[in-house]
Amino acid sequence: MTAATPPAPEVFLGRQPILDREQQLVAYELLFRSSQVNAAGVLDDDSLATATVIANAFAQLSIGDALGPYRGFINVDHNFLFSELIEVLPREIVVLEILESVQPSPEVLERCAQLRDMGFTLAVDDVVDGRPEYRPLLELAEIIKVDVQQVAAERLLHFVDELKPLGKRLLAEKVETREQMRHCHEIGFDLFQGYYFAQPTVIAGKRLNASEIALLRLLGLVIEDADTLRIEQEFKQEPGLTLNLLRLTNSASSGLTTHITSLRHAITLLGRRQLQRWLQLLLYTAPQGGAQTINPLLQLAATRGRLMELLAEKLQPQNRELVDHAFMTGIMSLMPALLGVAIADILGQLPVAPRVKQALCEHGGTLGNLLRLVESTEHAEAQSAEEALRALPGLNAQTLSASLAQALAWANNLGRSNA
Repeated sequence: MTAATPPAPEVFLGRQPILDREQQLVAYELLFRSSQVNAAGVLDDDSLATATVIANAFAQLSIGDALGPYRGFINVDHNFLFSELIEVLPREIVVLEILESVQPSPEVLERCAQLRDMGFTLAVDDVVDGRPEYRPLLELAEIIKVDVQQVAAERLLHFVDELKPLGKRLLAEKVETREQMRHCHEIGFDLFQGYYFAQPTVIAGKRLNASEIALLRLLGLVIEDADTLRIEQEFKQEPGLTLNLLRLTNSASSGLTTHITSLRHAITLLGRRQLQRWLQLLLYTAPQGGAQTINPLLQLAATRGRLMELLAEKLQPQNRELVDHAFMTGIMSLMPALLGVAIADILGQLPVAPRVKQALCEHGGTLGNLLRLVESTEHAEAQSAEEALRALPGLNAQTLSASLAQALAWANNLGRSNA
C-alpha cells in the first residue's frame, strides 16, 4: 500500500501593471503565490513545482492569450532558470525576470545567453547597487528593475546615472505615489511598476466637470429605469459621450454581432443592463488633455468589474442581481482615483443598492468580500486571497485564476477598441 500523494498547494495568480513614460500600459508582472509560503514569501517547493505551475498557467489558463497586446514578466529563480519547462513559454510575449537570489555564476551567465539567443527577453530584478560581479548579468539583460523603496532618494539619481551607460531600459518598481513616479520620470526611468496611478487623491471641495456630471446623471437615470427618450435627450447634450458609447459598444468585448450606428440603436439593442455597464466604463474613457488615450485605470477598473462579475456567477449562478451589482462594485471602486472625489460623495449622486454602497464604503457583505478578493490578486497577497475565499464558499484559487485570465482578455479588448 503506497502512501497518498499530498495535495499540491493552491496557487494564486496575481498581476501588477507596468507603464511606460507616456503612462500607457505595456506589460503585467505575473505573480504566482501559494498559501503555503515560507519566510521569503515564495512557494515552499520553488523548483519543479513553480515551473510546472507557471507553464500550466500559460497552457491551461491561456494566460498568453489573456495578456493580449501586453507582455508578461515572469519571476525566474535558479532552478526554474535551468528547467526545460521554461522553454515552452511563449518567448514573444514573456519577459524572464531573473530574481535577485540568482548568483551570476559562469553557468548562470551561459544559460541566460542561451535563452536570449532563443529569443527571450531578460530582465534583472531588484537591482539596488552597482556591484561589479553583477555587471555581466546586467549586460545580458534588456531591462533593469530598480526597487525604488530600497534606494535612498538622494542616491537614486546617481544610481540611474551609473546604469545609463549600459544602454538598458530602466524600470522603477514599487512606485507607490504619483510624486515618486514624477521623480523617477524626471531622472530618466523608462518604465514604472506599481499602483500609483490608482491611488485616490481626494481633493477637498473639488467639483466634477460637465462631462463627469452628465455621465453620473445618465447612470442614475438608467439605474432608475427612466424612459428611453429621456436618456436619449440627456445623451444628445454630450456628443462626445455618445461617440465614446458607440466606440465601446462596437468593441470586441461587447459580445454584439451587429454594428451599432446610432445612439437610439445602441439604447434599443443593448438593453438597460448592458447600457448601464457601458455608462460605468465611459467615465474611464473620457479624453485626457484633449487626446484619446488608453487610460490604465480603464483596464484596471474593467478587469475588476468583469472579474467580480465572473466570480459572482460562480458563487450564485441564478442570482442575476448579485452579478450585476458585482460588476458595478468593481467598476466604481476606482472612481475616487479617477475623479479625485471621495466615494461617499460619488455615491451621494447615484441611487445604488445598499449592498453596493456597503461594499464600496466598508468592504462589507458578499460584494465586499469579492472586492477584497479581487484586490488581493492585484498585489499577489495570497494570505488575503485565502481569507477572502474562506468567506466565499464555492470559490477556490483555481477558479479565481481562470476567471482572472478571462477578465484580463475582456479588459484588453476594451483597451484596444479605445485606442
